[in-house]
Amino acid sequence: MIIPAAYLSAMFNNLKVVELASVLAGPLTGQFFAELGAQVIKIENPVTGGDVTRSWKAPGENSDDRSAYFTSCNWGKKSVALDLTSADDYALLINIVRDADVVITSYKSGDAKKLQVDYETLSKLNPCLIYGEITGYGPTSDRVGYDAVVQAESGFMDMNGPSEGDPVKMPVALIDVLAAHHLKEGLLLALIQRLTTGKGNRVTVSLMEAALASLVNQATNWLVGGKIPGRKGSAHPNIAPYGDFFNCADGKKILLAIGSDRQFRDLLEVLGINGLNANTDLQKFNSNTLRVQNRIALNEFLSSKIARFHSEELFLKLKSKNVPSGLIKNIKEVFEDPGAASMLLNAADRVAPRTFVAPDFIQKRNLSGPPKLGEHTEEITGKLIR
Repeated sequence: MIIPAAYLSAMFNNLKVVELASVLAGPLTGQFFAELGAQVIKIENPVTGGDVTRSWKAPGENSDDRSAYFTSCNWGKKSVALDLTSADDYALLINIVRDADVVITSYKSGDAKKLQVDYETLSKLNPCLIYGEITGYGPTSDRVGYDAVVQAESGFMDMNGPSEGDPVKMPVALIDVLAAHHLKEGLLLALIQRLTTGKGNRVTVSLMEAALASLVNQATNWLVGGKIPGRKGSAHPNIAPYGDFFNCADGKKILLAIGSDRQFRDLLEVLGINGLNANTDLQKFNSNTLRVQNRIALNEFLSSKIARFHSEELFLKLKSKNVPSGLIKNIKEVFEDPGAASMLLNAADRVAPRTFVAPDFIQKRNLSGPPKLGEHTEEITGKLIR
């Protein structure tokens, strides 16, 4: 089946998505569809203050009910404030869902059924509905999913951190982000299927499944090689020097990502070191296998050489030889780079990175900023917020 690009764009422009999700994974999925051009209606409970992340503010953050956290994943949406335990508000939701294409949820076990927004209930009203569901551990588990807990239980934390230190949680809720990507993929497949069958479907993704699917080579290091990955800081378990970083003369740090013996020889040439094969002291670094085995000695050797260079000078020399490397930047430096500009969404008083890197055949849209709680209730329902 060949779908013309113009038809694809029109399909997303006419898509109606209802977001009954909060925090990160579900809202990221909702914003993805907004970036594709869909109408995304975010349903929030005014009794509890809406999406809980509206109140997740960093120390000293001065913002309204659109915190920096909330701003990260709620662009291009319309906020409708409804208390689904109210019969009148529930009836308004049903009117919204009757002609919706996609519903996104992230309820703990049993809550969707209790509120009558489960797949079985809504699909009877709208047989074409595609129902996307984020759970912690699958639809049959009553455990609530929290990103940090899943990082601990899926092996990520045990692998993350310095070799002699404690396990470390990643500084973003990466399992939520990964789950959102898996849910997007499932919903897109369901939309493609609906083009031929005309029927809706249920797509369920758990945080734990998303985490396990993302362990990739670290999983097979155990499943195939029988090796339990240990903490190595930022070092790679199978390649060296890859992920290792070194101090330069100006105090900045440069990271190397050497993936082949050729790249390692080019690195040595940049550092002014010749005769790898002839030098008996260096022969222990002659292959990737040897470099992994002798990682400590390798890093000590490279540290002494790299410390002589200014970071920018060394980076440019490595770049000219196509040696994979990068300077370690803070977030301020990241977004000062001109290359980051095309990835930003801008509103009058808000800025955030896009959640979707659009291909050329999908127009990138500069979405409206994240909505205030209930900002669009009257527009969508004709009902004033209480």
